[in-house]
Amino acid sequence: MSPPQRFDAAYYRRHYAGRGRVHSAREIARLASGVTGLAAWLGVEVASVLDVGAGPGLWRDWFRRHRPAVRYRSIDLSPYACERYGHERRDISRWRSREHHDLVVCQGVLQYLGDAAAARAIENLGAMCRGLLYLEAITAHDLAKTVDPGATDTAVHGRTGAWYRKRLARHFVQVGAGLWAARRAGLVFYELEAARD
Repeated sequence: MSPPQRFDAAYYRRHYAGRGRVHSAREIARLASGVTGLAAWLGVEVASVLDVGAGPGLWRDWFRRHRPAVRYRSIDLSPYACERYGHERRDISRWRSREHHDLVVCQGVLQYLGDAAAARAIENLGAMCRGLLYLEAITAHDLAKTVDPGATDTAVHGRTGAWYRKRLARHFVQVGAGLWAARRAGLVFYELEAARD
């Protein structure tokens, strides 16, 4: 597991400020609008959200502005992020709440964890999600072909997409565009809407 001090003020300045930022508030607003729109389309009422690795709190800001009635909970491993942005300090590879959430957001977290910790984190995500998971995790393919190495933290575990899919499949059905439907949600998909086992 990456040490929490890695995600200090300098990390946030490098990756969340200025031209080198990973995601802007505007980009997250478009993403959150799309995810919640697809949730509505699929019949998932988003009344509760768990944001894992919430960083600068861009999802929280969007929900406060556009869906203030949603119960939002944010966690992060970084002491800096928790103090600066008001998250609970939790390690998703070791922590599991008894609560179940309609939407779980896990953006840019799993690639920082070693294999065993990432596998435990996926189990914890599966246990806490009763609707949809929005997942973004950089894979080996992404490191080689997709990401901008000047703007992306590439000091991560470059696992294959198949590695993630195998572990996610126990709890989720891949819907596409980063969305995974919890099997417990009992959602029904047309053949071409979701990946088949």
